[in-house]
Amino acid sequence: MAESSPTIRARPTSPHLQVWRWHLTLWASILHRAAGMVLYLGALLLALWALELARGAAAFAAYTRLFTHWPGRALLMLITLSAFYHLANGIRHFFWDMGKGFAVRTANLTAAICFGFAILATLMFWWRLGSFGAYGHG
Repeated sequence: MAESSPTIRARPTSPHLQVWRWHLTLWASILHRAAGMVLYLGALLLALWALELARGAAAFAAYTRLFTHWPGRALLMLITLSAFYHLANGIRHFFWDMGKGFAVRTANLTAAICFGFAILATLMFWWRLGSFGAYGHG
């Protein structure tokens, strides 16, 4: 009969962030998840916007006034950046699902492209909003 040992055997553990070398694709993965969380916040703010619209003009005006000052605009810009990044990285993941883009050099390049696209698209989007006079005085 086999005897059991009273000590617990060491089991392999999953790698943790302290073990990994920080590199571009690691950042891309972490920021993809963070962007998703920011987009949940954006969806909540959009739902609240619709509720305030339903409550009437005064409630809607008070809610939208929150986004005319710099903290509100910064939050909207962060949501915009997250949306563009999540879109670009989602396309990157789509190609991965087809089995393409796994080479280290390609993965690093596409991660950098996603970062660059998100930043450039966000700047262009907010610049264009400003050119329409969307900022007003706040």
